[in-house]
Amino acid sequence: MNRRTFLMSTAAAGAVRASALASPNDTVRIACVGVRGQGQSHIQVYGRMKNVEVAAVCDVDQNILNDRAALVEKIFKKKPATYVDVRKLLEDKSIDVVSIATPNHWHTLMAIWALDAGKDVYLEKPCSYNMYECRQLMAAARKHPDRIIQHGTNSRSGVAIRDGLTKMKEGLIGDVYLARGLCFKWRPSIGHAPVEAPPPELNHELWTGPAPMKPFTRNRYHYNWHWFWDFGNGDLGNQGIHEVDIARWGLGVRYPTRVTAAGGKFMFEDDQETPNTLTALYEFDAPGTPSGKKMMEFSVRPWMTNHEGGIGDGRNPDGKLRDRNTVGNLFYGTKGYLAIEWYRKYAFYLGEEQEPGPTMTQEGNNWANFIDVVRSRDTSQQNAPIEEGAISCTLVHLANISYQLGRSIRFDEKTWSCPGDAEATALFTRRTGYRKPYVVPKLA
Repeated sequence: MNRRTFLMSTAAAGAVRASALASPNDTVRIACVGVRGQGQSHIQVYGRMKNVEVAAVCDVDQNILNDRAALVEKIFKKKPATYVDVRKLLEDKSIDVVSIATPNHWHTLMAIWALDAGKDVYLEKPCSYNMYECRQLMAAARKHPDRIIQHGTNSRSGVAIRDGLTKMKEGLIGDVYLARGLCFKWRPSIGHAPVEAPPPELNHELWTGPAPMKPFTRNRYHYNWHWFWDFGNGDLGNQGIHEVDIARWGLGVRYPTRVTAAGGKFMFEDDQETPNTLTALYEFDAPGTPSGKKMMEFSVRPWMTNHEGGIGDGRNPDGKLRDRNTVGNLFYGTKGYLAIEWYRKYAFYLGEEQEPGPTMTQEGNNWANFIDVVRSRDTSQQNAPIEEGAISCTLVHLANISYQLGRSIRFDEKTWSCPGDAEATALFTRRTGYRKPYVVPKLA
């Protein structure tokens, strides 16, 4: 296929898809998948939008499914279709969008299935469970150029965050050489949970999906799955991916050349497998800078900590801390530094005296940006394209690999490998392979 034929076929495909929404007043029909925690937030956000309808919900827990179906009916005044198996949902040709908030180990496969079924996709962070999936997801997006797929890194649509990073890139703090991502969240022990039979409302087979089948325990299920290597990526891939993405975005870099991570499980003796304390260091090539590189740091802490750079500082009128957590980003330049708090606020501190500079507090709506692009088909207006999300997710996975191996690793984007390090490269995908039939296809 030559370039002209390719562009014509792509345009035609986009026109066919866009014709399903003939005007801005047409209703966008959405299916929400994985609706216990963040998926419930998806339902509520879509419920505040004009000409948007949650037409279906899908969850492997029948109790959650029933409860969220009732919530959808209350908000939209219509009963949604309900599904336990996402494959059945994807057969519904009336669905325009699939909004995915399942556990991490399902994200990539479900997104690829949805794209293949002709749906636009909103995909929660992290968009991939491992390095292999990052690459296959980007390939799937290229395979379906007529589809819109948005990553759930909400800060990409934050009004204040976008304004602050623009000011920084315009030179307000000079040449930026270092970014830090902070994820200091209060995470209590998960304790120990015995092996038991799965509860009758849970389809354990579908919940496990691509992961190896393990005996059921409550600690591998609701939310705590984040702390198990078979399903999650620790807090680095949970809350941390937001701050990793902002740090990489602000530095204006793509893939790191070297990654070093160290940490462990401190304080608690429990079932958690992933580290609750972790520090990762990233080096990026940066031609034209004095050192030829830029640096990025990322830290996770689960318990007692101090605030940093003004992030989370202050007390409420009753004397209690304004925020026990310290979550955000710090950027250091030759003329000052920028502090970003969560996804809603920034403050500049300028010069040797750290004089207060511009500041702003204003959130955004990543889902609204996605729906706008679904209507317009103009991806130039998309705030959180999947490729950007996938690149940031590689930083999560490479740090976890470095931690697991106990040493620094190098990464080469062209070969998609750790050169000369077969042990590290082998950890790009599941050691046990994918459990059939839930196999992430090799597309690249």
